[in-house]
Amino acid sequence: MTFHRVAVVLFDRTPMFESAVPISVFGEERPGLPSFDVRVIGGDGGSEVRTNAGVRLATPHGLDAVAESDLVIVPTYRRPPDEPPPAPALDALRAAYERGAIVAGLCLGTFVLAGAGLLGNRTASTHWAYAGLLARLHPDVSVRADDLYVDEGRILTSAGSAGGIDLCLHLVRREFGADAAAAIARRMVVAPHRAGGQAQFVEHPVPDHVAGDPLGATLDWAVRHLDRPLGADALAARALMSRRTFDRRFREATGTSPARWLLHQRVLRAQRLLETSDLPVEQVARRCGFASAVALRPHFRRLVGLSPAAYRQSFGRNPSVDG
Repeated sequence: MTFHRVAVVLFDRTPMFESAVPISVFGEERPGLPSFDVRVIGGDGGSEVRTNAGVRLATPHGLDAVAESDLVIVPTYRRPPDEPPPAPALDALRAAYERGAIVAGLCLGTFVLAGAGLLGNRTASTHWAYAGLLARLHPDVSVRADDLYVDEGRILTSAGSAGGIDLCLHLVRREFGADAAAAIARRMVVAPHRAGGQAQFVEHPVPDHVAGDPLGATLDWAVRHLDRPLGADALAARALMSRRTFDRRFREATGTSPARWLLHQRVLRAQRLLETSDLPVEQVARRCGFASAVALRPHFRRLVGLSPAAYRQSFGRNPSVDG
């Protein structure tokens, strides 16, 4: 469906950047491009919200404006996002979806959509640091922590922070065409379409809430020894857990499986080496636990969206090195 009326639902104590993303994409008049009627709504019921930086934002519309919108966006939520969202906001989101509106959750806004029951038996993305929490609070959601956004038709979710820009531009591209999305991206001075997933931006591979326990210590150890043959059985033994308990605890903490987590960490290590060293890609691959450069390349391209050579050309300190 093509949308024109856009509702942006904000909550108290949420991050300012994420709150502004859909307003920046849809809220400006740009001659020759699609125009949108954007209504900023207070999800807590007030006429303003206060961001986690203390800045106050006006929310002149009430939740009744959700019922009049074609697209409803929840750009973020409180941190940590385990506080149940207000029931009236959840009711409004459910009603919007049931009458045919598109509903999107950006970053931690995914938790609000999950709280409304809109993500049951669906795939969803959120900020990588909270993917494990989303999987634990909502086990019926298939969490894709490595995707910039997930499009399930009338339900869409995105990764953290700038991932919301990717989702909003994707919506413009999907409904109004690539030229419109590219023009808006140029005005915002952002890429019209980013390749790869948010795994390329993850800097802290061990979630804070497992640091200090046997699982966290095991993950720390694994990150330091990625050049070794590692598997779930060996990691479970090191954590002094049965394989079944380890798998359960691991998925609760990270939102993914041990095998996928290890692969992501190896690709992340490869990224860092390509950025900061002049090592040939064959040596990069072996230092990251891959048998060869041939084994590294397809995984790197799938997760990052670029070949090792192209990645080094864009982000390495010495782009002339053959990757």
